[in-house]
Amino acid sequence: MLRITMKETENEMAIKLEGRIAGPWVAELGRTWKQAAPRLNTKYLLLDLSNVTYADVSGKQLLKDIYAQTRARLVANTPWTQFLAREIAGNNTD
Repeated sequence: MLRITMKETENEMAIKLEGRIAGPWVAELGRTWKQAAPRLNTKYLLLDLSNVTYADVSGKQLLKDIYAQTRARLVANTPWTQFLAREIAGNNTD
């Protein structure tokens, strides 16, 4: 299961992911991103990975694609999510 929570302010769009980014949930995240991306405009994207428990190969690829398009700020607070953030950003995390 994957929970996707979005919050927008004037300057930022935050997407909080909780659970597994795998199987059918990758497609759901893809649909959510496709709908949200046009609203991003000049806002910064914050991708909160803190509560992600697993990401399969296609989930990681989608996260890499989103990061490549936006240079999102990645939030990670556990060793595994920090590893995931480094993998997504190609070791270019801020």
